[in-house]
Amino acid sequence: MAYKNKKIHNPAFGQEILFLQTLKDTDGRLLEMQATYFAHSKRPAPHYHPYQEEYFEVLEGEMTVNAGDDHFILKKGDRLHIPTNQIHTMWNDTDQHTILLWRVSPALQTEYLLETASGLSADGFISKSGNLPFLLSIFIGHRYSNVFRLARPPYIIQRLVTSALYPLTLLYGYKSKLLKYID
Repeated sequence: MAYKNKKIHNPAFGQEILFLQTLKDTDGRLLEMQATYFAHSKRPAPHYHPYQEEYFEVLEGEMTVNAGDDHFILKKGDRLHIPTNQIHTMWNDTDQHTILLWRVSPALQTEYLLETASGLSADGFISKSGNLPFLLSIFIGHRYSNVFRLARPPYIIQRLVTSALYPLTLLYGYKSKLLKYID
């Protein structure tokens, strides 16, 4: 469970997150974090958040950003707002670490998704290319679709596949196995 000043680490993506304000602290209005991206962090898949906005401020270093059709580099002091449903991806493409102030509003289940991803990464379930085993990706995609969706394939296809296969993930015990990451 996320709490103020808890730190999580995602070695597969080269990211460390310090929770500043959690879902509980803000009655769900906001999740606020300090995120450190290590040199040449992994570029996440293009994605969007269907019900949330994100706000970033670069405290140190540089971030490479693709947002919609735009590609740019954020530097110290730069701020970025990602509106609901904006396809984007961000990573550190430099030889130095980058530190961001990162706010997600409303918080929804984002802290649980981040904790789960970090736990799976630390336990070796995320490959060097950033992928999860197929059924595990189905479980995560279904469970956290209100806070994170891949840009491709279209969401209707994602939902049909994850809904059809989700019961199989429960038979494999993913729900109980993954609870350890958010306890």
